[in-house]
Amino acid sequence: MGLKGFVEGGIASVVAGCSTHPLDLIKVRMQLQGETTQPSLAFHPTSAQPHPPPPAPKPGPIAVGIKLVQQEGLLALYSGVSATVLRQLLYSTTRMGLYDMFKKKWSDPNSGGTMPLSKKIGAGLLAGGIGAAVGNPADVAMVRMQADGRLPPAQRRNYNSVLDAITRMIKNEGVTSLWRGSGLTVNRAMLVTASQLASYDEFKEMILKRGLMRDGLGTHVTASFAAGFVAAVASNPVDVIKTRVMNMKVEAGAAAPYSGALDCAMKTVRAEGPMALYKGFIPTITRQGPFTVVLFVTLEQVRKLLKDF
Repeated sequence: MGLKGFVEGGIASVVAGCSTHPLDLIKVRMQLQGETTQPSLAFHPTSAQPHPPPPAPKPGPIAVGIKLVQQEGLLALYSGVSATVLRQLLYSTTRMGLYDMFKKKWSDPNSGGTMPLSKKIGAGLLAGGIGAAVGNPADVAMVRMQADGRLPPAQRRNYNSVLDAITRMIKNEGVTSLWRGSGLTVNRAMLVTASQLASYDEFKEMILKRGLMRDGLGTHVTASFAAGFVAAVASNPVDVIKTRVMNMKVEAGAAAPYSGALDCAMKTVRAEGPMALYKGFIPTITRQGPFTVVLFVTLEQVRKLLKDF
């Protein structure tokens, strides 16, 4: 009975992840806009250039997507999709299954099987943290594969698949590289899971309790889109830092561009301003909304199919 939640969550997560992968790819490319491989140089203009020219406006998600297709081809929209599948199988299956287990254990049978928002958030934080720790290797591989096309050809890693990426990372950078940025991944996953799963349940219960809609597709779409927006707002700053830390290139004998998450956050804000932490927000919400809708609509349908098992 306990494994059923993992199977249902895993199927729904893989479907949602593959459906929205191009939007996730565009989000990663936008989050890396403005980044320099030597961030410290951005903070100390020379006397010869006391007033550097204002930066050119950054292209939006549509322009980024069009440029990506023009330069790398249509199939580039699915760069790193094998890592997405593995990530969903590891990370999302774990968090969805654990959340379902916690919800069943902590629900009050006297109130129709519901539980207060505080417990939903607690279940999401715990499930998300564990899921992220399990799925971090696939997350690092996915970010690198999605970002590879923006590098000059000579600097590209050219991973053939997620397994090739993980194998080469272990060989060239050590096994610990698979958990690079894991603190950020765990923090982000805790925020996303708590905001996404808890708010979906809360919005759905509120809609049904107030009689605004019946339990069906309309309720599932409305509650899931609202949950996606909440998750995007909560997680975007951590997501930007996570993307940059995971994607950084560490040359042998050279200092890493960022010493950690806090260093990355400070350099990003100092060089690009505080709103840099919300880079990629439009594709984040554009991706998070459909992802959450597909995730929960698929999950509800899978639950119906497997209800007798």
